[in-house]
Amino acid sequence: MTTILRYASGQSPLGPFVAVLSERGLALVELGATTVAASDLAARFPEAETVEDPVALQDTIGTIAARLEDPWAPCDLALDLRGSEFELAVWQALRDVPTGTTTTYGELAGRLGMPRAAREVGEACAANRLAVIVPCHRVLKKDGSISGYRWGVWRKRALLEREGMAGHLHPA
Repeated sequence: MTTILRYASGQSPLGPFVAVLSERGLALVELGATTVAASDLAARFPEAETVEDPVALQDTIGTIAARLEDPWAPCDLALDLRGSEFELAVWQALRDVPTGTTTTYGELAGRLGMPRAAREVGEACAANRLAVIVPCHRVLKKDGSISGYRWGVWRKRALLEREGMAGHLHPA
């Protein structure tokens, strides 16, 4: 049985985005994209057939856009998280970081019982496919500076500013 992935694009204050929905839940939120190539989705989800379906994703797109506008907006979307056991643990720990707060890669690694795994936590953050929904933007370097961000450092800074964290950021 082939998995069907439905996708659509949306607009937000931080630019365009694309969302991909499986029968299990939200599988991808890609910031900065106005469209997504079927070949790109095929590479990311080789077992799936992809269908552009803005009607089916209308509510999902609205929820994501609202969350990008207001980080305290409710977001009760079902998620289809796909990753290694370690990545899944990191992503769950990220979801436990409250809106309006930040953590560091090392602190997150410590919460997972692996205090020396800060670099691996960073790699799991980089592998996150669900921008904003799994809030990897809330993770900073131990000196409080912003490190790279898959969807652009300017977006990470903007997301943190929307959460009221601008005064806590340090120059890189």
